[in-house]
Amino acid sequence: MSDHSIFAALRAAFPADLDATAITTADGPGAPLHYTWRDLDRGSAMLANVFASLDLPAGSRVAVQVDKSVEALMLYLAVQRAGLVYLPLNNAYRETEIEYFIGDAEPAVVVCAPQDFTWISRLAFRRGTKNVFTLSADRTGSLLERASWMGDVHAPVARAADDLAAILYTSGTTGRSKGAMLTHGNLLSNARVLHDYWGWRTPEQGGDVLIHALPIFHVHGLFVASHGALLNGSKMIWFARFDPKAVIARLPEATVFMGVPTLYTRMLAEPALTREACARMRLFISGSAPLQVETFDAWRERTGHTILERYGMSETVMLTSNPYRREDGERRRGTVGFALPGVELRVRGEQGQACAAGEIGGIEVKGPNVFAGYWRMPQKTKEEFTADCWFKTGDVGTIDERGYVTIVGRSKDLVISGGYNVYPAEVEGFINELPGVAESAVVGLPHPDFGEGVVAMVVPKLGHTLDGAAIAAALKDRIAAFKVPKRVFVVGELPRNAMGKVQKNLLRAQHQGLFGG
Repeated sequence: MSDHSIFAALRAAFPADLDATAITTADGPGAPLHYTWRDLDRGSAMLANVFASLDLPAGSRVAVQVDKSVEALMLYLAVQRAGLVYLPLNNAYRETEIEYFIGDAEPAVVVCAPQDFTWISRLAFRRGTKNVFTLSADRTGSLLERASWMGDVHAPVARAADDLAAILYTSGTTGRSKGAMLTHGNLLSNARVLHDYWGWRTPEQGGDVLIHALPIFHVHGLFVASHGALLNGSKMIWFARFDPKAVIARLPEATVFMGVPTLYTRMLAEPALTREACARMRLFISGSAPLQVETFDAWRERTGHTILERYGMSETVMLTSNPYRREDGERRRGTVGFALPGVELRVRGEQGQACAAGEIGGIEVKGPNVFAGYWRMPQKTKEEFTADCWFKTGDVGTIDERGYVTIVGRSKDLVISGGYNVYPAEVEGFINELPGVAESAVVGLPHPDFGEGVVAMVVPKLGHTLDGAAIAAALKDRIAAFKVPKRVFVVGELPRNAMGKVQKNLLRAQHQGLFGG
């Protein structure tokens, strides 16, 4: 079979000079550390040989919850090199969440941070996982110890386009997370389209340097940013954690930056962000959450650069993008641009009818980037596709006469806080389990830093007294920090319509200016 492995494509793009610098760390233990392309090749080979030594069945999942490091990126490459399935997990996830993911995905291998080994290994072994390794940001842990005994040559496993490459869990609107299955064809087609559409420059054209300041457990940081640089043979300046002052200080060495809106607002708060600091930059890209018009305008005024906003999701990787090249059109604020080449996008009304230009409806998509379905949820997969095989994104928007797409809302009450997805039903489920809670409602409110802040209204059971701060504190031990409400209000009742449904629009209106948004 012809090889459609995402690893094979990335490895083929490594520059001829394998001793050139591929990644320089900007922070973290030992920084600055310099990794060559040969290091990435050898390191991923040694890690892939660890997996080969385990004699894993085809299609085995490797679940990873570790701090960001270059070794963690090598681990991702090794999983793809070995022909296995990568399962990234947000390192903010807590025990209840991890237990669900391990139970649902049944990974053959789990890699975690050393400080989490005791409780994660207990969960994993109980669920049937036989191999649990550790990987630390300071380049220690049992995984690297095992790899040090392995050879540094490994023949990459060939993959078909429809072979599974990764599973990304997205929080469910009913509280149960769904595993979006992405194939090698999904990842490779999207990476190649973005490489061309965003004008990545080859070394002969002067080359590109990417500042990588995003997490690598979701689409934006792992697939869009990392794939983009690797597929172009471009150097990365690697930040384990985003720091606005430190990132601005490195802009003169770079040409491309990708971030969520929160990162842009934080950099705008720094006096060091000037046109001079951005003089060498070619492209600033924003995604994962809506970019406020005020941020778009302020960035252009301060830096002279127009942010390129794009739109994607776990199930589809990237769908749309504002143009990079002037001849393709302007970058319009408030829009996410055009459907990417090879991607079909349409807007449909509630009865499935086509919407006219500018008319609001549900956004549906079709193309080689669209996922293979939800892991072990055939009925849910069927429900999320139309009869003619278009994926229903759950987002609501418009397409104007020129083809610009505008997102106007989210039909499933999704809250995006700091670029992370928070589904109210999931948080409400945890709140409702707490002693003395009768019911709750969770909404997102405008927040100047995070885009949206999570807020909860909680109704106590008869005869019980609740404290909002105590509820938030209790949730911190059960769910990821980004899902924990920034404010919890104890109320006597929740507003409902004639059908008994909670009117969250009224709750949002009532507390609209809570965070000064």
